[in-house]
Amino acid sequence: MKRVWSIAGTDSSGGAGLAADQRALDAWPDTHYCGVVAAVTAQNSQAVTRVEAVSPQLLDAQLAALEADMPPAALKTGLLADAAQMRSVAAWADRLREAAPGLPLVVDPVLGASSGANFADDSAVAAYRAHLLPRATLITPNRREAARLLGRPSLRRDEVPAAAAALRALGVQSVCITGGDPADAGHVPDDAAPEEAGLALDWLDSPQASGWLALPRIGTGNTHATGCTFASSAAAALAHGFVAADAVVLAKMAATHALRHGHAAGRGPGQVLARAGFHAEPGLLPTMGWDAEPAWASPAAGRAGPLGLYAIVDSAARVQAVLASGVRSVQLRIKQPEAATPVWWDALHAQVAEAAAACRAVGARLFVNDHWQLASRHGAHGVHLGQEDLLALAPDQRAALRASGLALGISSHSLWELARARSLAPAYIACGPVWPTLTKAMPWQPQGLGNLAWWCAMAGSPVVAIGGILAPAQISAAAGAGADGICVVRMLGEDPAATVPAMCAALAGNWPTASPAGSSVPWPRPTLRT
Repeated sequence: MKRVWSIAGTDSSGGAGLAADQRALDAWPDTHYCGVVAAVTAQNSQAVTRVEAVSPQLLDAQLAALEADMPPAALKTGLLADAAQMRSVAAWADRLREAAPGLPLVVDPVLGASSGANFADDSAVAAYRAHLLPRATLITPNRREAARLLGRPSLRRDEVPAAAAALRALGVQSVCITGGDPADAGHVPDDAAPEEAGLALDWLDSPQASGWLALPRIGTGNTHATGCTFASSAAAALAHGFVAADAVVLAKMAATHALRHGHAAGRGPGQVLARAGFHAEPGLLPTMGWDAEPAWASPAAGRAGPLGLYAIVDSAARVQAVLASGVRSVQLRIKQPEAATPVWWDALHAQVAEAAAACRAVGARLFVNDHWQLASRHGAHGVHLGQEDLLALAPDQRAALRASGLALGISSHSLWELARARSLAPAYIACGPVWPTLTKAMPWQPQGLGNLAWWCAMAGSPVVAIGGILAPAQISAAAGAGADGICVVRMLGEDPAATVPAMCAALAGNWPTASPAGSSVPWPRPTLRT
């Protein structure tokens, strides 16, 4: 059981603050909410009429009582009434981290209410910068709050990435500037793409990744407590071991799900309603951009047949061998040496040309690893790229890749990489390593069949299982999880004609299998080693 402490204010209308935090945390399995009252508010759905801080002694007493019996897996702050409370929370974070180094702290800088009430004077804003931001694992301001923390009057959408970098320069580990508020909808450049107006865009800046997270904007007036729900959901994800970039993906899913179930309880704007099950709805998984300018590819009109057994080989001769054994999905993976000579490049050209011709002759699909220009020049079916390779491309190069007509396969190892892969509408997304692998060193923990099944249910594109597949039973299991293709490397051995029949038999009767849906979709697990 992961305990999350929320240090925030009450809301007499039941909408935001600690009430919203509890609903958000209750939507997670094996998660326990602990609510620490920092302020009491008098409010309804139309206005906040009074805010009163609890005494420093009472705040400390609540925290000390929890420390003695229910230490946290994560801390989350909401409304803190004054600078004294922020100093106290900072001291408690330091104290708790002595026993639990790296204890996550999510700071939701509640500086004002959506109804217009101001919760923080200039001294409180200065205290945020001095005491909480340098200790925060993640902060989740909206654009107005981010602007105020930086002493600016406002932020346009195109100014958000630089603002997040400025906040990280104040000591914050990760920043997510949310843009779902109705007031933010118009803060886009005059030359923005038309579809931007229909999107809720959040900018993530973290040690793992940076980019715009996008989901369709939900047309509702019931938005009260969206920020509380987002921040508490991120705290829950961090408590369960997800890194910040993954936590923000899950938080956006949870907050959007809560918006869908919002309701009005009074005459003013209604509140969101966090509920379980957000992890299992494919339409809630956001896309994530690659650059400071939002850009997403349109999904392909049609879809090729399943990839099935997908052989990864390192020469044109090996391509010929696996084709002769009956394999019809092949990847040619020839890694470029640090000092590639003209002779090496000439040989690579010849290898790609020979492999592509062999695959065309039998109606097989050839994906070339990394070298997309060569794949296009020699008529290969597609290209497979890792995310580091895609990040190394300039925006115009990624646009040229999309325009090349090549089928694109993209590696993914984490939730944010899955979200980022989705933005390019690929032909498939590889999920791995499913099992431990010695093919190459990597920081990722094995995904397991549970994460593979989650990928298959949520990706919105065909999913290929890769990594550590060494036995027919693993092929059957990966197919049963819903994989569109199953990659084999070492299992091919020296003579594919002798090994491939057993692999094909392992697929027979187990594939293709429908992806899990609804209540059968498992919760994802963290994959990045920390």
